[in-house]
Formats: sequence, structure tokens, C-alpha cells
Amino acid sequence: MPVRHCFRRSTVLAAAALPATLALSIVGASDAQAQHERRYATLGAPRHVQSVVPRIGPPGTEVAVYTENLPPQAKIWVGVGAMRSGFEARAEGKQEMWGEVSASVSIPRYATWDRPLVVIIFNGVFSPIAYSDPFHVTTEDGLIQRTGQIVDEGMGCVTLRDQDEYLYALSGDGVDDLKPGDEVVVEGPVAESSPCGEADSITVVRWERAGDE
Repeated sequence: MPVRHCFRRSTVLAAAALPATLALSIVGASDAQAQHERRYATLGAPRHVQSVVPRIGPPGTEVAVYTENLPPQAKIWVGVGAMRSGFEARAEGKQEMWGEVSASVSIPRYATWDRPLVVIIFNGVFSPIAYSDPFHVTTEDGLIQRTGQIVDEGMGCVTLRDQDEYLYALSGDGVDDLKPGDEVVVEGPVAESSPCGEADSITVVRWERAGDE
């Protein structure tokens, strides 16, 4: 059965530091070789989960998780959740010699299309040590819904900052009429590419001002 735990965001920042780095020494190695020695990672601030595939899908989607920037742990748990609503541990991760972590987790059936989730990695006592980029939960038709404010990020396109502080580039009919400060609800599929650099992009098929009936 999944193990559910809720954490405040500040809990992450209070995670205890781990022991000092252990380095692999190679006797007689050249300076160039020494610069490429593999080292155990140490943890200060929470890390970034490097690979989540896929990052878009309906509830029940199986997600492959991999990252290699974590320090060795006695036990690793992998879960999912919303940044401001707590997390649920859903699988025990497999950790290799140098801290690489791999796991497969499913997106909960109760996940909804109006909020993104993140994959989170915990240590054995359920302290968060890494987060992924957002996973976009869709309807069966591949749509997401986001509520937020139109912002000017100087990126040359219409951008939305949602209630979880994620940034989206918007494209589609009518979005050019939106102005910074507008509070809106938008719906559409996540585009394969973005007109705004690294921001995820929504091809808007419907939008309305927040609070409109």
C-alpha cells in the first residue's frame, strides 16, 4: 500500500546535511584524469530529478524515474504529489553504487487535470531530497487546465504564472488579447515545443477570466 506523508515546503530546506564527500582516489593519475574522477554526491539543498518519462499523461500513467546526482542512502522512496499539498510515497527506489536512482511509479487515479504533480525522492526517514519538473496530468483527451496570472517575463510571448508558480507559454486563438495582470483559466494540450525557451507551452483551446461564470 502507498505510504502517504505531508510536508511543508520549509521541511525540505531543513533537511540535515549528510557526511562529507568520499572521493575515489587513483594513485598516479594525471591531472586530466583526476578532474574526471567519479565522486559520491553530497546533499545540501534538495536536488533536481533529472529524468521523468513521460512528463504528460492521464491518471494511471506509468512513469520511469532516473537521476544520478544523489548521495548514497540506506533506503530510497519515490513518490508523487503537489508542491503545496503533500506527497505520497508510491515505490521503493533502486540505488546503485554512485547514488544513481531508478524507479517506476504510477500517477495516482485521483490526480486531476487542473494541477501539476512532481516526482519526489525521499530518504529512508521520508525527508525529501529531490524534486522533478512538473508532471502534467491530463484528461483522457490530453487536455490540462491552469489558473493563474498573465505575466511579462520579457520572453516575447504571452506567459502565464499558475497558482503553483510554474510558468507556461500560451499560444492559440485569442491569447494575444491577454495583458499582464489578467487573472485567467486556460485549457488545452501541452505543446511538444515551446515558443518561449524552457517554459512549458499550452496550445489554448479555451480560456476565460478567473471568476467568470
